[in-house]
Amino acid sequence: MTSLLLLTVGFANCEVFTALAELENLLDTEAVLISTLENYIRAEEQKTDLLKRYVDIYQKQHNKATDDVQTYVSNPINAYTLVKRLTTDWKQVETLMDTDIRADYVANISLDTSSLARGEINGVKYSSELSAADCFELGRQSYNNGDYYHTKLWMREADARLNREANETIDRSDILEYLAFSTYKQGNLPLALDLTNKLLEILPTHPRALGNKVYYEEEMEKTLVKKGRRRIRRNRPRGGKYRTPAMADPYGKEHYEMLCRGEIELPIEMKSKLRCRYINNNNPFLKIAPFKVEEAYLKPDLLIFHDVMSDSEIETVKRLATPRFRRATVQNSQTGELEIAQYRISKSAWLKEEEHKHIDDISQRVTDMTGLTVETAEELQVVNYGIGGHYEPHFDFARRDEKNAFKSLGTGNRIATVLFYVALLCSPAIGVALWPKKGTAAFWYNLHASGDGDKLTRHAACPVLAGVKWVSNKWIHERGTGVQEALYIRTATGGSDSVMNREGITISLYKTVFFTLILRCDLHIE
Repeated sequence: MTSLLLLTVGFANCEVFTALAELENLLDTEAVLISTLENYIRAEEQKTDLLKRYVDIYQKQHNKATDDVQTYVSNPINAYTLVKRLTTDWKQVETLMDTDIRADYVANISLDTSSLARGEINGVKYSSELSAADCFELGRQSYNNGDYYHTKLWMREADARLNREANETIDRSDILEYLAFSTYKQGNLPLALDLTNKLLEILPTHPRALGNKVYYEEEMEKTLVKKGRRRIRRNRPRGGKYRTPAMADPYGKEHYEMLCRGEIELPIEMKSKLRCRYINNNNPFLKIAPFKVEEAYLKPDLLIFHDVMSDSEIETVKRLATPRFRRATVQNSQTGELEIAQYRISKSAWLKEEEHKHIDDISQRVTDMTGLTVETAEELQVVNYGIGGHYEPHFDFARRDEKNAFKSLGTGNRIATVLFYVALLCSPAIGVALWPKKGTAAFWYNLHASGDGDKLTRHAACPVLAGVKWVSNKWIHERGTGVQEALYIRTATGGSDSVMNREGITISLYKTVFFTLILRCDLHIE
């Protein structure tokens, strides 16, 4: 009895000793985990410190900019560094924020599927190995949790162990089904299809495998078609198959760029014929304060109206337009639809007369300046050009083959253009460049008296190299009550009282008597 008791106690002590020895090994593992965790915390603190330094740099620049926004962004160096901070530099911040520091440390404390399957933890073997069925079950649980990455790992381990099992604990077809689908969910279609084909070699009538095979093949076909299209686009000349040498530079782009650089000036014999004058268009209101008008070009007439928009009106226009700004569009000549084009880089907004008294006053002033009704004119368009913003040479009018242009407006073609606070504007066709001056407006007719477009009115907005450029346009259309033309002394009608436009509609022309005084032609110089 005593010997039996001693044996029992001795056996118990032996079991306790063995268990404690294993626990000592676990303490070694715990020490590694603690050290890894401490290193991870230090790495995260270093990452946070670096992000704090980025915040300080950004905040200092932001505070400097907000002290005087206009002055700051008007400086091209500041504008460049602002764009750089919010693109290239910010990408570095995002990369740092996305950097998963823990990955390297988790790799040291995570247990891979092969180690677990062998019963090893941190290189120490603690239990018997898992069977193929055990690995399959772990993979199935990962699949149920939507963890397709670990599903693949466990199914591959199950397949490898199945090859070594004398008595198979799971069917290979079950492993292949889960492995194929988790591979597909990981984005590898070719391998998913290959695994599905292997499953069908084992079970040719497997219903899910047959359905998946068809689906995978269709998806791969779609991918190949998309890649083929992208390859064609990459190999196609810039601008697509419709691009021709004539279209590459349709409006004298080289001439336009030379004008923008100030390399072309009007000949002295042409300058000598230009005048400045006061006009009132027979408007009683303007008899006391007539418009100051400068001729910038003759035939076609290009006029500059000075001091026709006050500072308060300009600020109202900017304030109302800013929250509505969208990427500026152009009208497709074939469909009439608005679309974005790379030859126009700016943002625009549209303002109605009823929105503010200043907008209504500006529209009335257009009538006073031009003698044309604005009842059917387009809303006031406000355009903002940042650094690099521009609008390459174009016409404001619709040509005869552009049947759908302005069709939705139902007011005919654009007779004339009024461009307020003239930005750097050039007309390559006639070789004129108008330099910016706040509060001025340019005016020209887009159409001949016959209704045909005047191709000499081709014009462009030069690229902004420094500062910010604001302009606003008022486009006046053919149709409307009491449409009349202010003939500014030189007219293409030869004195005719009426003309027929391109759509066969007769337009009356009322000659306006001007109160004219000759001024010094240096109004644009300050």
